[in-house]
Formats: sequence, structure tokens, C-alpha cells
Amino acid sequence: MKNQLTGGLAAMVLAVGGSAALAQGTPAAPAAAPKDSTAATRKQNLDQEIRMLRQDIRADKAKVMGTAMQLDADQSAKFWPIYKEYETQLAKLNDLREANIREYAKNYANMTDLKADELVNAAIAYHKKRIDLLANTYDKVRTALGSPVAARFVQAETELLNIIDLQIQSSLPLIWGSASAAK
Repeated sequence: MKNQLTGGLAAMVLAVGGSAALAQGTPAAPAAAPKDSTAATRKQNLDQEIRMLRQDIRADKAKVMGTAMQLDADQSAKFWPIYKEYETQLAKLNDLREANIREYAKNYANMTDLKADELVNAAIAYHKKRIDLLANTYDKVRTALGSPVAARFVQAETELLNIIDLQIQSSLPLIWGSASAAK
């Protein structure tokens, strides 16, 4: 189950899309024990790989959006700065999502009622902020380019976000806690 959770964490981070927070990396562990050093090196390597893959996914997502939007030069000049701002804010939100999933992975084997509640509430808060960001961006695109173009943006973005969400959720095991919690 731990391998499934670790694989799910990696898949989630790959799907979430760009983040500057991972650029900080993890400080190397002191050379006290080879086991600790190996674990720290693995974590640093994973963090670096995740950062690079998130950047690639963000670039691929922009290409898909460009194809879906079918904008002329004047529309593109108005749309892409708005979209870039949206993606920057979304990346910050996705940092929160990633941190929540890392916390889930860290606590998976010893999930308590309190921790499960905390994780679910953080996930709900993330989704509320993401839908608010999408709605605000819709308003900006609508003001700049009109409702049909703004609606196309929301349709395309929602499809992309749904694909990413499905990849993340299908990679994570369900929470199991104490049997007494269900009573």
C-alpha cells in the first residue's frame, strides 16, 4: 500500500502543474548515517524531478488551451496575459494541494479522525479557491473578449482540470482509519 501511495503522490504532483515552491528543494541530511543520506538524496531527486515535470505539464496545458481557443492575433494579445496571470495564481493554489497530499501520504498509515478531517477541509478549501479563481478569470476574459470566448475558456479549462483531478484521485488510495471512528 505504501508503494501505491508513493506512486499516487508522484502522479499527483506531476499532474498538478508548475510551482516555484518546489524549487527550494530539501536540504541535504548530514552525513551521519548512510540510510538517512540515501533517503535525503532520494527526496531531493524526487523534488527536482517533480518540479521539472510540473513545468512541462504547464507548458503542455497552455498548448492544449491555445488549440482549443482558436484565437486571432488581436484576441491572443488580450487573452494570453490574462491566462498567464491565471496560471500563476493556479500554481500557487496547486502548491497548497500538493502540500495537503504530501501530508496525507505522511499520515496515511496512522490516520486519525482529526487528521482526516483536517485533510478533507483543506481539500475542500482548495477546490473553493480554485473555482473562485476560475470565475474571476472568466470575468476578465469576458470583459476583454466577450462571453462566447470566455465561455470557451471555461469549457476548455474545466475539461483540463477534470482530467488532472481524475489522474490525481485515481492514483491515491482511499483513506482508512480506525473502525471505531465509523460508529
